[in-house]
Amino acid sequence: MSESWLNKVNWTHDGLVPVIAQETGTGKVLMFAWMDREALRLTAETGQAVYWSRSRKKLWRKGEESGHVQKVHNIRLDCDEDVILLTVEQLGGIACHTGRHTCFFQKLQDNQWVTDEPVLKNPEEIYRHE
Repeated sequence: MSESWLNKVNWTHDGLVPVIAQETGTGKVLMFAWMDREALRLTAETGQAVYWSRSRKKLWRKGEESGHVQKVHNIRLDCDEDVILLTVEQLGGIACHTGRHTCFFQKLQDNQWVTDEPVLKNPEEIYRHE
């Protein structure tokens, strides 16, 4: 399979592209992450979201530790060709490492950040470090 489609993406100077994961059906934005060429290629090839972890400096297969995999329905490139939008089915219902459905669980209200999404599962139960 030709990978020339990857050349159309306007990668950052460090070889990354920002990615928004949006829930299929609800349209809810679940999370923001980064991909490098390999992560995007693997995502397209496998149908499961693979990201680039800037903190760990390695590929991060969403759900590899938590089991909360993102099944990819569509991959879209924006008009400037520098942002990827994934529409995903969030298996297990939890996208955020805090145990919430979405990473965007804080909203600005009266000049304060207010949490408006409940913790669905304690992160200590999700990420067991033995």
